[in-house]
Amino acid sequence: MERAGITPCPFSYEVKSTMRVGFYQYEPLFGDVAKNLDLVTARLEQAEADLIVLPELFASGYQFVSQEETHRLAEPVPDGQTVRRLIDVATRRQMHIVAGLPEQSGLRCYNSAVIVGPSGFLGCYRKTHLFYEETLFFTPGDTGFQVWDIGAAKIGVMICFDWYYPEAARSLALQGADIICHPSNLVLPNCPDSMPVRCLENRVFAITCNRIGSEARGGKDRLTYIGSSEIVTPKGVIQYRASRNGEDFAVLDIDPTEARNKQLNRYNDLLRDRRGSLYQM
Repeated sequence: MERAGITPCPFSYEVKSTMRVGFYQYEPLFGDVAKNLDLVTARLEQAEADLIVLPELFASGYQFVSQEETHRLAEPVPDGQTVRRLIDVATRRQMHIVAGLPEQSGLRCYNSAVIVGPSGFLGCYRKTHLFYEETLFFTPGDTGFQVWDIGAAKIGVMICFDWYYPEAARSLALQGADIICHPSNLVLPNCPDSMPVRCLENRVFAITCNRIGSEARGGKDRLTYIGSSEIVTPKGVIQYRASRNGEDFAVLDIDPTEARNKQLNRYNDLLRDRRGSLYQM
């Protein structure tokens, strides 16, 4: 369905109540950053949206075979070509974009996601929980979970395997996130049916943007990505889910204010009723 300054901040809202939000599920070509950027930015140029989420490592591809390769494809943030291209589109199209990329910072590489908007670069999140061979090529993230106020909503970011840790989504909800943006390269089958639980227990929207296709590089076992990108409501309803293997650019209308009511009934409020002193962390 084709039809979509700022630092981490705890609370302050209201500009408009409805937003056009979505994702672009597609198959990147490993290592061909320029071609992937051309494809994605061409699609974004056609979108009427306030917020678009792109996959994890959307322009580089995922299955690295060496640290040298990782360093070759990683980019500085915010001065690399990928962030510059995204800022250009976001500025001209007046939208916010959350997108995954390999980040170069000194001698370290991070599996990161950037947040850009009409005013430029807003921030960067570094993946906290690395999955499988990511542990060979990336440094565990050190940014912590943050929330950005983009005017119509507050957004938080987690990347792929972070969903396995309920504390990730809860941390974002406690900071006031209305929408969790979730760039992903999912290969395990559980996430699409589990994200509604994350939304339900925190009363937030989530936009999970996965990729499609497969990679089998350097004699490694083939990784097959499961697609199924989705937009989920604070009541755990899957508002839209893409197919497992088809390209999909989806944009829907949501009302982010729905995520600000944490009441289940007149006696129970999900966040107010937490008993933090009794939880063993």
